[in-house]
Amino acid sequence: MGKTLIYIGILFIIIGFIYLKWGNIFNWFGNLPGDFKIEKDNFKFYFPFASGIIISVFLSLLLFLIRIITRK
Repeated sequence: MGKTLIYIGILFIIIGFIYLKWGNIFNWFGNLPGDFKIEKDNFKFYFPFASGIIISVFLSLLLFLIRIITRK
């Protein structure tokens, strides 16, 4: 469990560094055609449907690759 938490922490540090260094390359994320935005006078609704699907597919592939690599 301890090694897993260390790996997750290192991953967050790497993601944070990438975001600080090249944060503007992620401007397209959240503005995809399947993301719903409704803005009225006193009301804002945002539902990132397409972005959520992309995150889900990416994490599924990442976990699948980790499982294959760590299989003994």
